[in-house]
Amino acid sequence: MKVVLLAESFLPHMNGVTHSLLQALRHLERRGHDALVIAPRSGPIDHTLYGARSVLLPSVPLPSYPDVRVTLAGAHRLAEVMHAHGAEVVHLASPFVLGWRGVLAAESLGIPSVAVYQTDIPSYAERYGVPGAAPALTRHLGRLHRRATLTLAPSSSAVERLESLGVDRLRLWRRGVDTERFAPGRRDEGRRREWAANGEILVGYVGRLAPEKQVEDLRAIATLPGVRLIAIGDGPSRLQLERMLPEARFTGFLGGDELARAMASLDVFVHPGESETFCQTVQEAMASGVPVVATGRGGPLDLVQNSVNGWLYRPGDLDDLRDRVRDLTGDDAKRRAFGERARQSVAGRGWDRLGDELIGHYESVMGHATVTATDAAALPSLVQDQGPVASAPPAPAPRRWSRYVAVGDSLTEGLCDTSRAPAGEYRGWADRLAMLLAVASRDAPVGYANLAVRSRKVRDAIDVQLPEAAALGADLVSVLIGANDLVGRRVDPERLARDLGAAVSRLRSTGCDVLLVTPFLPRRPVARFYRRRFRIYNARLRELAAATGSMLLDVEADPELIDLERWAEDRVHLNAAGHRGIAYAAARVLGVRHASVLGELEHAVHHQEEDLGLTAVGDAEWLVRHAVPWLRRRLAGRAAGDGRTPKRAQLVPVIVPTAEREPRKTQLVTVQGTVTRE
Repeated sequence: MKVVLLAESFLPHMNGVTHSLLQALRHLERRGHDALVIAPRSGPIDHTLYGARSVLLPSVPLPSYPDVRVTLAGAHRLAEVMHAHGAEVVHLASPFVLGWRGVLAAESLGIPSVAVYQTDIPSYAERYGVPGAAPALTRHLGRLHRRATLTLAPSSSAVERLESLGVDRLRLWRRGVDTERFAPGRRDEGRRREWAANGEILVGYVGRLAPEKQVEDLRAIATLPGVRLIAIGDGPSRLQLERMLPEARFTGFLGGDELARAMASLDVFVHPGESETFCQTVQEAMASGVPVVATGRGGPLDLVQNSVNGWLYRPGDLDDLRDRVRDLTGDDAKRRAFGERARQSVAGRGWDRLGDELIGHYESVMGHATVTATDAAALPSLVQDQGPVASAPPAPAPRRWSRYVAVGDSLTEGLCDTSRAPAGEYRGWADRLAMLLAVASRDAPVGYANLAVRSRKVRDAIDVQLPEAAALGADLVSVLIGANDLVGRRVDPERLARDLGAAVSRLRSTGCDVLLVTPFLPRRPVARFYRRRFRIYNARLRELAAATGSMLLDVEADPELIDLERWAEDRVHLNAAGHRGIAYAAARVLGVRHASVLGELEHAVHHQEEDLGLTAVGDAEWLVRHAVPWLRRRLAGRAAGDGRTPKRAQLVPVIVPTAEREPRKTQLVTVQGTVTRE
């Protein structure tokens, strides 16, 4: 696998982002993958990159924090570097400035991106004295992560934060810890005598000395009797903190084994920062057998268990901080017991395991989803007690299917896509996808059935359409269903996904490949009433795809697919351009060869007005044509699909004329027929 990793900050500046990136590079090398790092140039690098190559870009220092550099490289330059490397996936490490351009560059090349959320930039802005910038920074943060193919969040609080910004292509990916380096056996009695000549209890902080870490809050414990405060780290606030905490010992930056010995030599670890998305140093302290006192906000909530391996104090309550630290410094037996449990609590969190999870996430966005123990544990209700579940991932190499069946509602039926269809009939994205499969498999016929019917809901897909697809002997089934349920009066998105998951699991157990497509809404004001339902349902579909080894077309991964100009005049269905976009996005997920080239060719033979013609109508006309008829059906207890049958209930071959039949003409097949371009 060829991976490009973009980092907002990098060596020689060592922080949590750099440390995690180096661990990823080391694991990629161990697993035989080819990595390239793109980062700002900020000085000589004397640390190994574990076989990875690097492209270091010109950068300027952040005025308030010169150790952090900002590169001015544009998306075009990044795309050139990615293309030259042959990138298959782009890893965005704590993306913000460079990461935004990286997302755009990856999109321009059709490369999936995995954004690793690590830094709460808006909160940092407030700590650095520019709170007025926080709203704009928050909007940018949400926009960036909604644009990425997948975002990995390190803690439950980080997941909640991103969900509040509308980010729903989200997975929990924690951080690993080196339990061999950080271990109780590293305790250094010589260092302890140096730091505490009179036998004081050592209470320490490890991390950057910067405003966002709130190290100044440690003044609440600096004067505790019998306690010596140790501050390990460096940063822009060091001189100010040394004046503020004259009783404390400041060691400067420590790394590697030296840091491990210092960490294990502490008696209590304390961390006051409220902006931590994970807090790796808390985990390293626990691995070292040191109990922790941390603020009850952010990443530490997932790591520290009250009265087990440490204490969480009320955010901002420095009296509570002082009391929690005093509780441990004054009780040797409790401190030892908490330390032993702290070590036990990080067992099994090695970087090898987390590195394999990361590679699994890369593979999932590349369309090669695999099932791991973590995946299965995350979604027990979707696959429980349903018999054997096919968990083998789709073959990495493009494969060919001969029996494709489409399942769904009006979107899959193709409503409002009248492109080259007989009067009164519709084409749709599934018809277009069938055409692409046939074009890519000219030496073998492709049978195609479309069981979708307008107004149908998840229960119809479970009870009728999916069993019929299995009876037809389908080897590929696409499933786009759920929108009609989600806009109903009473709906449980979790249960809908669970029920659909059981049916998909049964189908997968037959050996049939499944393409799941996430339902979507137009970006109109009224959609906000249903957005949370769609977000929950789609999040479960992503888990379902991973748990069953299904392929996933996550429509919102490409916002252009559902731009307003891609919707028909009824405002709830796609027009021809919208259906075409979904078809080619699905083809890319399936690995159809030359899907993008075929898309350009088909576009070339269309009449221009098909894409550019106006499909919008005024509000008054929309009410008469669409809203009133819909309301009448609802009042009468009827649905648009009542009495309708599938437009293509049986598998029918999609015929692709050979070049020999028309040697002088370029041909493009559709489900209805062939378009000929002179």
